Amino acid sequence: MNDWQKMGAARLGREIGAGRLDPVELCDGFLNAIADHDLAGRIFARTTPDRARAEAKAAAQRARDGVRKGPLDGVPISWKDLYDSAGTATEAGSRLLEGRVPDADAEVLAAASAQGLVCLGKTHLSELAFSGLGLNPMTATPPCVNDPDAVSGGSSSGGAASVAFGLSAGAIGSDTGGSIRLPAAWNDLVGLKATSGALPMGGVVPLCPRFDTLGPLTRTVEDAALLFAAMGGRRTDLSGATLQGTRLMVLETSALDDLEGPIGDTFDAAIRKLEAAGARIERHRVPAVAEAMPLSAILFAAEAYGVWRDTIEARPDLMFANVRERFRGGRDVLASDYIGAWRRLDELRADYLRETAGYDAVLLPTCPILPPARARLETDVDHYVERNLMTLRNTRIGNLMGLPGLTLPTGTPSVGLLMQTPPMTEGRLLRLGAAAESALA
Repeated sequence: MNDWQKMGAARLGREIGAGRLDPVELCDGFLNAIADHDLAGRIFARTTPDRARAEAKAAAQRARDGVRKGPLDGVPISWKDLYDSAGTATEAGSRLLEGRVPDADAEVLAAASAQGLVCLGKTHLSELAFSGLGLNPMTATPPCVNDPDAVSGGSSSGGAASVAFGLSAGAIGSDTGGSIRLPAAWNDLVGLKATSGALPMGGVVPLCPRFDTLGPLTRTVEDAALLFAAMGGRRTDLSGATLQGTRLMVLETSALDDLEGPIGDTFDAAIRKLEAAGARIERHRVPAVAEAMPLSAILFAAEAYGVWRDTIEARPDLMFANVRERFRGGRDVLASDYIGAWRRLDELRADYLRETAGYDAVLLPTCPILPPARARLETDVDHYVERNLMTLRNTRIGNLMGLPGLTLPTGTPSVGLLMQTPPMTEGRLLRLGAAAESALA
């Protein structure tokens, strides 16, 4: 792997600004790396070489003229294949949407392009983004960087793989129940799930609009902060970030149950490192979380099926049966139950914020299990269902409570540390994440 393939987006941007990297050569380097990589067909649904080279050429001219648009001008990244891109198929990992070609970019893609970012192409994902595993027998199943025979986490599976395998400098994903944080954790990356509403959703293929959120998968917290800003989020100054004097809470409700393999010990070791960096750590249970968890069975499937029912039932055989039946889990939910569940969840969200108000962030393991093998997931329905539910258990807490979340690599392969802060506090979360990243290194 070439050195530039290991660099994060921010570092590549600095190299371009210093005149040591040419955006056109960098773009061609990534496109050639994709073309030459044995697993690229399982990672990228399609590349956009003409667009990428045109954007890189414009970035190179701006660099020569000293008028770069921002710190990531000329940096190549990938986009999950549910972001509309003008003139290029956007199929959301589903044969149901085969041949769907939008005529305009999604709002966040347009915003990032206006900041000079280079679009390398579109990455594979779970069908219609409705799985935490990243398994997709209908199109392609991206590999995990730590085990090519395991799944890479979903639904932003290809995005994580594109960064982890050195085929893009960063990736843009989406997260409805864990779909950024899970593949980031399993591929030893940083993953930022923004608050719902923090970034515009226009032109993004929906799953559950009241839960859908956007964000980047990157090598560093700095990269995540810069990509979040390029997508239209608020800029965050990470200078001077520290854990000294912070008060952090370990969530003991649900999140620490049945941790697999090295996850428990790794999490405890990470907490000790944060304490050594000056954080005060306390452990508490939050009853609102325990009551909210069963509501997900009503809320997610009912909304997803409401959005996709007509499309699915017109051609159900085009879907992987396990994903199709997960959608159909919302078929018989009564409107009164759905409305009642949302009313109760809004109350529980308020309870959660009151119970955690004295803390700078809440901590938990990103995922309680390690990446399972692809082969058994494809053939064992019960195993698929059980592993998918376990995969999503911890991350779903943040979606239910409406929180931004940031997962950090811990140094143990495929084990992440998840930090959560109140809604619309991405700046605070990123600063804490930058300090924690240094403590964990």
